[in-house]
Amino acid sequence: MKVPFLDLKASFLELQPEIEEALLRSVRSGQYIGGDELKSFEVAFADFVESDFCIGVGNGMDALILSLKVLGIGIGDEVIVPSNTYIATWLAVTHCGAIPIPIEPEAATYNIDISIIEEKITNKTKAIIPVHLYGQPADLDEINVLAKKNNLFVIEDAAQAHGSKYKGRKVGSHGDLVCWSFYPGKNLGALGDAGAITTNNAELAEQLRMFRNYGSKERYVHIIPGLNSRLDPLHASILNVKLKYLQSWNDRRNSIASIYNNEFKDLPITIPFIKSYNKSAWHLYCIRHSNRENLRSDLLSMGVETLIHYPIPPHMQQAYKFLNYSDDSFELANIISSELLSLPIGPAMSDDEVFYVVDCVKKILE
Repeated sequence: MKVPFLDLKASFLELQPEIEEALLRSVRSGQYIGGDELKSFEVAFADFVESDFCIGVGNGMDALILSLKVLGIGIGDEVIVPSNTYIATWLAVTHCGAIPIPIEPEAATYNIDISIIEEKITNKTKAIIPVHLYGQPADLDEINVLAKKNNLFVIEDAAQAHGSKYKGRKVGSHGDLVCWSFYPGKNLGALGDAGAITTNNAELAEQLRMFRNYGSKERYVHIIPGLNSRLDPLHASILNVKLKYLQSWNDRRNSIASIYNNEFKDLPITIPFIKSYNKSAWHLYCIRHSNRENLRSDLLSMGVETLIHYPIPPHMQQAYKFLNYSDDSFELANIISSELLSLPIGPAMSDDEVFYVVDCVKKILE
């Protein structure tokens, strides 16, 4: 049996008539920038994540950049970021001229360690960007208390957290701004790059709508020096269809994760730890093993495709050599990057595929 890491085509085939109808409606509308399809999705997604406002943008990294810019963060400012994250979180900060200040993760959850943040805050610090990594929310209450105490903004990177819950409430408006990616492989994915920002702040929402549209509310009248980063109506129409099925897809991911957790609990690997008050969207199911490469190779030889999230942490990338971190500056981020392995957990997986993955892992490790 062959088990792909994620079958991207499956969601299209499952919803093919609805998606094709939505695309055709969008094409026939003649509205290829903005329009009703975008407005409809923004309202629906804001409602889904329990937020007041949603602003569709070009992609997840643009969502972060626009959020930083609209909050006035720029050259010489410092922004707290996780050391263990996809590089886009750091890239957004440096593209605004600010400096990323990395914080090591909690060993159990891999999310940013709240206990370390305060010692890294200076008079240049302007914001904290917690990442809800792999689908599990970071500790938002503690982060917001810390931010309020130090007069900082909170920008959530929720690119992997569509439908995640923190203490019974959907991720979507705990911080000042919440940034989303609809990259095809996300729990809610478009057919290309797409993103959004959600917030409960009406003033910030209005400024973001201008910022994404050349700084303009009225054609040829530019109030601020904005950018061009707009969620295409074609993507919005597809996302509108998929959004109706997102919860059931997340439920399936949760079921697969429960099977994995139960079957792997006695194996010599580290399985995910989810805090009791969190509900993960299970964007990824990540295990840790000291001999990750051999495990991955053996699984591939048995037909099971896996991925590594992420093989090189940001501080070790050539792009951030100018920050002068040594390779061992962030020990835990390094360990995670060398041991973490993501197993298939797509909602289209059959029970046969799930238990085949289980059997393969057991055969290799028992």
